[in-house]
Amino acid sequence: MQLHSSPVPQRKARIEIIPLIDVMFFLLASFMMISLSMQNMQSRKMDLPEAMTARPDFKPDIFNIGVDRTGAISVGKTNVAMEKLDEMLTAALKRNTNAPVFITADRETLHGAVNRVLDRVRRAGVQRVAFTVDPKPVK
Repeated sequence: MQLHSSPVPQRKARIEIIPLIDVMFFLLASFMMISLSMQNMQSRKMDLPEAMTARPDFKPDIFNIGVDRTGAISVGKTNVAMEKLDEMLTAALKRNTNAPVFITADRETLHGAVNRVLDRVRRAGVQRVAFTVDPKPVK
């Protein structure tokens, strides 16, 4: 028994999924763009020299060796001795024979300190060696 009938037909409530898909796609695209711009080099902060042909290059399997202005060597963010560097390089080459090695040196680092590290890297058998530099601002 229905007491009051309405002239407007009653419709069942429903959830519209199209706007939800749009919002989720926007969030996914935003997070992807933000994560691509967050390139985190696992090295110490250094005052890098500038170069005209520098371009950003980041890969997760990079072996980054840092040489600071005093000549101290670090792999990632931990200081290592020259002998430990040899062990770490051979271990990295066992995992990936074509692993790229980046040497990051401070602008004030002596050439001899960088050359000693480069010599150890070459003796370990690394074929792909590069120096990390800052891109020179275009004027």
